[in-house]
Amino acid sequence: MNQAPVEVSVLVPAKDEAENLPEFVRLCDEALKAAPFSFEVVVVDDGSRDETPKVLDTLGRTYPFLRVVTHRRQRGIADALRSAAEAANGEIFVFYPADLQYLPADIPGLVAPILAGEADIVTGTKQGRYEKAFVSGIYNRLCRFLFGVPVTDLNSVKAYRREIMIGQPLRPDWHRYMVVIAAADGFRLTSRPVPLHPRRAGVSKFTWRRIPVGVLDLLSVWFQIRFGRKPMLFFGVAGALLFVVGMVAGIAALVLRFGYGIGFRPLLNLVETMVISGIALFGFGFLGEMVAGLREDLREGLRRAGRDPAS
Repeated sequence: MNQAPVEVSVLVPAKDEAENLPEFVRLCDEALKAAPFSFEVVVVDDGSRDETPKVLDTLGRTYPFLRVVTHRRQRGIADALRSAAEAANGEIFVFYPADLQYLPADIPGLVAPILAGEADIVTGTKQGRYEKAFVSGIYNRLCRFLFGVPVTDLNSVKAYRREIMIGQPLRPDWHRYMVVIAAADGFRLTSRPVPLHPRRAGVSKFTWRRIPVGVLDLLSVWFQIRFGRKPMLFFGVAGALLFVVGMVAGIAALVLRFGYGIGFRPLLNLVETMVISGIALFGFGFLGEMVAGLREDLREGLRRAGRDPAS
């Protein structure tokens, strides 16, 4: 472990990366020991079933800047990043995978705008051929459309201030939305080009089954950012519209029944459905306001404790 205070912690989720880790850690030593900041590398063994634990044990005896966190089972990148953040000492975090598609030589360029006070989070923009470019392109376009973030690549390596982790929800796979959540909290964003290299060993953990889940997560994040602090704005407006439709249908039913002697039962069913649905949505809105109030009280407590300057 470094004796001097650590400025930058490189957080590295690793699942079955025994073949890549020795070269990755060697490149970190080569690229960062001459950098104008002190550093550490925190590798999270996320339930690996290959020789990753033995490799990390050997590397830990060779490189004093290496720290290891172990998950007994696979918990995903979001949990791995949180575990690494809890163990890390730096004030700036760098999310970097161990598969050598991104080389550690690019880490100083990601960290530089934060050290210079120009940004709070820096995303890497992939340069080069990317096998999931089509899916990634759709994701990035949707994010820019829904959230209005001014960067082009949201799901790549990134550097960010430690306090950004405080505002991140404890949800599986939501590390992909770190940038948009940070932007919603008022943190400054920028990006830097980062070359993308072919994977040297191992296999990608991405499967097409993640796409539907990713779309639903995207909508959930959008909803929470847009209405999370004002749930009545969504539920109240929707409930009011349904209630108004029910009242208009009710008046129409009364006019038809007593003015023209026409009893139209489907219209009565519409009245019942709209009014009951409107009242239910209002109830959800009030409940949501209570939950949002509790969350704001928690954020205020963290701010008063000096842990959440972005709130």
